[in-house]
Amino acid sequence: MRFAEPWYLLLFIPFALTFWLARKRAAWRDPELGYSSLAALPPAAGIRARSARLLPGLRPLAVGLVLLAAARPQAGREMREVVSEGIDIMLAIDLSGSMRSEDFRPRNRLFVARQVAKEFVRGRVQDRIGLVAFAGRSELISPLTLDYDGLCSLIDGLDFGQLPDGTAVGAAIAQSAERLDRAPGKSKVLILLTDGINNAGPVDPVTAARLAKAVGVRIYAIGAGTQGAAPFPVDDPVLGRHYVWVASEVDEATLKEVARETRGRYFRATSAELLSQVYREIGALEPSRVEMRSYTQWAELGPRALALGGALLALELLLGFTVLNRYP
Repeated sequence: MRFAEPWYLLLFIPFALTFWLARKRAAWRDPELGYSSLAALPPAAGIRARSARLLPGLRPLAVGLVLLAAARPQAGREMREVVSEGIDIMLAIDLSGSMRSEDFRPRNRLFVARQVAKEFVRGRVQDRIGLVAFAGRSELISPLTLDYDGLCSLIDGLDFGQLPDGTAVGAAIAQSAERLDRAPGKSKVLILLTDGINNAGPVDPVTAARLAKAVGVRIYAIGAGTQGAAPFPVDDPVLGRHYVWVASEVDEATLKEVARETRGRYFRATSAELLSQVYREIGALEPSRVEMRSYTQWAELGPRALALGGALLALELLLGFTVLNRYP
């Protein structure tokens, strides 16, 4: 509790002195009568006697409350406000056929990429995140959103066959940059995951990266896949499912150039564990900017004190005019 106008409390000093002098003067004017025994006094006259004892204290109490109201007493309540400056993030995930390779346990590269992307999304706070999928062409799956549950459902739905086969890395960068360019956030990030070489689409990755740089987008490029060859499943109508070994063809030179052009970073993930670690590292490089602000909200108590003081004055007048007949 505090007083917004505390100097009004100094008025209690002359008020208390005036009240004390008035009581002394009243006692001098009305000296006490002496009785040898209380038994000689008549019995108290019920409510009239009780009201008479109450009345002298009502006016000083009312004036005291008015002085208290003038000092503007205030009760405080601590309030907390979450202030966030979210980052705008686009995820671009490769759906080309080579993502079927099963060098990422427990299943294939795409399965692990989906799981890790969902884990990344759920770890963010107040960041707007969107999703682009690409294979032979690029397609927007989700615009930037704060609906993380809905976005995770869309990530879960990513699968082979949604897009014509191929690897349109440049198109994915260009489309992601275009969406981020529309976003109001000060920080704009693209996390690009691919396991191949750009072989489709109207624009090459480095040119697209320069366009991204022009609109303030930073690219974190991830090359997914083991070094060397990886087991690739083949479903044969006669022999059933069997595996062949297919070389991993991540174009690291281009991905490094893309990251360097936009002041981002390139990562190589050769296992599910390393891919998860890469996303955690990117999360640490781009922390969600959330600040907790505390402040005190003050409520005025003066009007209540003033109302109570007015009520006491009214009660004094009411008793004086009715029960006690002090006023003509």
